[in-house]
Amino acid sequence: MPSETIKLTAKFKLKNPPEGLNDLFSTYREIVNYLISYAFENHITSFYRLKKETYKSLRKEYPELPSHYHYTATQMATMIYRSYRKRKKKGKAKGKPVFKKEAIMLDDHLFKLDLDAGIIKLSTPKGRIELEFCSAKYHEKFKDWKIGQAWLVRTPKGVFINVVFSREVEVREPEAFVGVDLNENNVTLSLPNGEFVQIITHEKEIRTGYFVKRRKIQKKLRAGKKRKELLEKYGQRERNRRDDLYHKLANKIVELAEKYGGIALEDLTEIRDSIRYSAEVNGRLHRWSFRKLQSIIEYKAKLKGIKVVFVNPAFTSSLCPVCGEKLSPNGHRVLKCPKCGFEADRDVVGSWNIRLKALKMWGVSVPPESPTMKTGVGKVSRSDAYELYANYG
Repeated sequence: MPSETIKLTAKFKLKNPPEGLNDLFSTYREIVNYLISYAFENHITSFYRLKKETYKSLRKEYPELPSHYHYTATQMATMIYRSYRKRKKKGKAKGKPVFKKEAIMLDDHLFKLDLDAGIIKLSTPKGRIELEFCSAKYHEKFKDWKIGQAWLVRTPKGVFINVVFSREVEVREPEAFVGVDLNENNVTLSLPNGEFVQIITHEKEIRTGYFVKRRKIQKKLRAGKKRKELLEKYGQRERNRRDDLYHKLANKIVELAEKYGGIALEDLTEIRDSIRYSAEVNGRLHRWSFRKLQSIIEYKAKLKGIKVVFVNPAFTSSLCPVCGEKLSPNGHRVLKCPKCGFEADRDVVGSWNIRLKALKMWGVSVPPESPTMKTGVGKVSRSDAYELYANYG
């Protein structure tokens, strides 16, 4: 049975972080900005070249700093400069890139995590120190996982170490795929048995509601501490509601797909580059965290041994899944095929075509699809949907 790697990040809040960490954050930021400037002036995108040309001078200037801080700073500077170049090509970046965050990248030479003892050993210019962290219940599930990179992060709420854990899981060969069409306000699933499930999420209303709240705060209050605190409070509330929704939604999708062994999702990585609507719609779609939802579905599916594939999203909502003809609008969100007469909601069409694309990509011969489904005669309306929280939350 083939295996795949799952990676998850866990957050550990430090108890009483020492004042010496302030100097470490400041020094690391100086080094990263020096490396970014050097890469910018010399057009260097290679990590190895940047490290080779700057390592000796940095070791001479910061002799007490453990050498692996220079290594991770070079990694971070290279990533920032590469990202800057990509954004500049698209006309989205000006000036010179600058690193302003209170963050330090750590490799396995710079920290050691002991989950049982509740401590993290961190290498500093003054030697290795032990830092206690606040234990959380969800930390326990990572005891058998492999520890990878980490980030030491300082925020107004304290100092945290975000650790990346990885685990090898066995993923079985899928018998069939469940097609999943993600939308702003619902998720539609096409099951191999011919049934469709539509889950109303109300995510658009949640995001729009909090967006309106933030705009009202910005209009009523001048820039200052109070406005900043209110914006952060409502921003955190929105994230909490969204994350809770995503996890419940992913659990339901995995539950429905478990007996088939496969889930098919659209590859939406370039969707934002193609958005060309009004300013309001553009902003709403840019606030849609579809990739986070996909990543949650992916790792939860892999933990259950379910294969996840990503298909090309082109024409999934515009071609007839029965005969392949281009569909025509036939009322609000309803599409009809002029050739075979198939008629369905556009989200149903999308999930169906996603499932068919996954089968073809996986090398499975796709039998001719019939417009007569177990849900009716090929016409699935939005009245067949059910509420996520009413039936599952």
